[in-house]
Amino acid sequence: EMQVMESGGGLVQPGGSLRLECAYSGITYRHVCMGWFRQSPGKERETVASIESDGTDTYRGAVRGRFTISKDNAANTLYLRMHSLRPEDTAMYYCAAAYGYCLGLPMESRYNSWGQGTQVTVSS
Repeated sequence: EMQVMESGGGLVQPGGSLRLECAYSGITYRHVCMGWFRQSPGKERETVASIESDGTDTYRGAVRGRFTISKDNAANTLYLRMHSLRPEDTAMYYCAAAYGYCLGLPMESRYNSWGQGTQVTVSS
């Protein structure tokens, strides 16, 4: 069973940077899609980025060029580096894993394992 757990959230000023981490375990399949989602109060959870087993990454338009998803297989850790943060990036951020290929930005229902989330607040 795949398990994931996020860390690294916090309070940051607009224009600042933050790095989220997601420790994962139990991944025995060759092809696993991993992704980051976020949810703001009163809004639905939305996809932020995804990454294939071969490192191919995909981003939603609002974060492209500011966020970078990456993975360190040796450390069993998924990352989300966030730069030029804006107040609208404030949300609970979730890490997720799915068997098989991402093929872009998979829907929430595609993922098999979820973390508990880590809060990111962008405010002056």
